Amino acid sequence: MVIRNGGITAIAPGAAGRNQDLDAFDAEGMWIIPGLWDCHTHFTQWSYTLGRLDLIEARSAHEAMDMLRGHVSQLRSEGRLDPNRYVVGMRFRHSLWADDEQPTLAAIDAVAGDQPVALSSADMHCGWVNSAAARKLGVQVGESGLVGELEWFDAYCRLDDAPGAAEELDRLLREAEHDAAVKGVVGIRDYEMAENINTWIGRFANGINGLRVQAGVYPERLHQAIDDGWHTGDELPGSNGLGHVGAMKLISDGSLNTRSAYCSTPYSGIEPETFGTMSYTPEQIESYMFVAAKHGFDIACHAIGDEANTIVLDCAERAGARGSIEHAQMLKPVDIPRFAKLGLAASIQPQHAMDDRDVITRFWGHPAGIPYAFRALHDAGARLLMGSDAPVAPLDPWMAISAAVFGTENSNREPFQPEQCLDFGTALASSTQVGRERLKAGDAADLVLLDRDPSTVGTPEEMRAMPRHVQATMLAGRWTYRK
Repeated sequence: MVIRNGGITAIAPGAAGRNQDLDAFDAEGMWIIPGLWDCHTHFTQWSYTLGRLDLIEARSAHEAMDMLRGHVSQLRSEGRLDPNRYVVGMRFRHSLWADDEQPTLAAIDAVAGDQPVALSSADMHCGWVNSAAARKLGVQVGESGLVGELEWFDAYCRLDDAPGAAEELDRLLREAEHDAAVKGVVGIRDYEMAENINTWIGRFANGINGLRVQAGVYPERLHQAIDDGWHTGDELPGSNGLGHVGAMKLISDGSLNTRSAYCSTPYSGIEPETFGTMSYTPEQIESYMFVAAKHGFDIACHAIGDEANTIVLDCAERAGARGSIEHAQMLKPVDIPRFAKLGLAASIQPQHAMDDRDVITRFWGHPAGIPYAFRALHDAGARLLMGSDAPVAPLDPWMAISAAVFGTENSNREPFQPEQCLDFGTALASSTQVGRERLKAGDAADLVLLDRDPSTVGTPEEMRAMPRHVQATMLAGRWTYRK
């Protein structure tokens, strides 16, 4: 494989030998695959998980508070506890906790006292805060201590403006880039709930340049982006071709774990009866899509419930929008062929199926659609884009590939919906920018060297361990990681 100026110029036996002026790297016995992408991240929030309290293993409110108590104690012993700064935790999954082990304001107040504490749920659609943090953030909380949906999105973003947050974030962003390169990742789609275009221009200028980045734009900032002359695909200045403007990211409904994904049938075991909620009216969604399409922006529209997916597909069709539907977690059978028909990619997160399989049986007991219809979408001709929604799931394409292929996290548990599993080639192609398993001459020199053929992996445990087999990662012709 001959690489010049960041691109692959030839792949042929002896090609390198005919170019004696090139530096040589002996990859004898290794496998080369295209560089991996995570097509749905919140990269700032993922970076924070490398330095904040992670509650993903908590199995009850009691366990979460024990973990918080230990974390606060450690910060205090290290002299890092500041009453003017938030203690932040992430990824609690109260949807799996027993009814008598749900979050309460009294519990978090008892542990945190006057120290402001803000904990974000695994899907980032709600937060659990103590009274001190609620006052500081300007939010109202009841007996549960929970802040939901749009109010939490706004409050959570304000945590990034707290004292000392900028220095902490710069360090963690660089750690997150390195962590991605170790796994073979060369690119992300970043849908951070923030002003992403100027943010990434600044990051590239500061030498945070280990990934290709497509920076999403939220509806509230769309008109400003249009006025500034941006379009999807425009190169970010100073990024040396690594950064580009992404799609308009719109969140149409809630999530399964907060029982707010908008469905055509009611949630099981919930009183009073609820079908979930829409974040915008259909008219607002269609208007935003129309403006985006008119001014050169793709869409990336979050839709989880089956009714939300119907609504956003209808809106995209009327607006002539192109891009992707993010998550597409439950789909009516009649809507599955519409993705290919409308030219909309299905941006899926297979690890969510592993995380949600028990929640589905609890709250989607009588669905009108198919949850996590990966194979059905592929068979209907839809383009699949795979990602993590990090920090909801770890930024790790191998984890996503494993979940998509095996349908289970370990060999001791039966696959979840085995009829919806994908073959390895499809899963790998959906985790790359080129959309295929193999590189060709003319491609960008974004690649991964492995000491094992991933197509021969036979268990989910082995697939999830594939980062250990990454020997090197190349981005635009330069090594971002070498073992």
